[in-house]
Amino acid sequence: MQFSSQLLESAVNAFAKLPGIGKKTALRLVLHLLKQEESQVNEFSEVVADMRKNIRFCSRCFNIADTEICTICRSPSRKKEMICVVETIREVIAIESTQQFNGVYHVLGGIISPLDGIGPDQLTIEALENRVKDGSVDELIFALSPTIQGDTTIYYIQKKLQQQNLKITTIARGISFGGELEYADEMTLARSLQNRQPLDHYVSR
Repeated sequence: MQFSSQLLESAVNAFAKLPGIGKKTALRLVLHLLKQEESQVNEFSEVVADMRKNIRFCSRCFNIADTEICTICRSPSRKKEMICVVETIREVIAIESTQQFNGVYHVLGGIISPLDGIGPDQLTIEALENRVKDGSVDELIFALSPTIQGDTTIYYIQKKLQQQNLKITTIARGISFGGELEYADEMTLARSLQNRQPLDHYVSR
């Protein structure tokens, strides 16, 4: 792809670094911005820069937040005794879109994957343990993608918490094994939450 402008090429290359954006899509986005008023483009760049500079992560659940504690954890209508454990923030967004879950979340920041160099210490597992150990949690719902790495992570955390008086469940396998939770349709995801199973039953199958 040849460019008559180094500035245009640099902008296209910058957009192409985004996941799922190829050079042709990047060029289309850049040309679209060129058609906009300069004030609109400046507003766009300022919003992105402000997000990157000021966005925070909830000190309790590690979800994205504007303040120290996210709006979900602060909400008085949420069942704080029910924690849904997810891999990333994307799964929080996917589950929230179903409007079928009224508990709170815990974002692990990934799943255990030795081949990728990701071990338990690199995730927020210890923080999850601390949340459970204060005695205010009744149920832990695992909503991790049904992969070998996801199952390994569930098994590891279950073993860490086996001394706790805690109900541990996992979403039903409406999500096909090897699938990604964030790409499941809302109806399937909602039913998987509603039909969650005790983890012991799930592991023994």
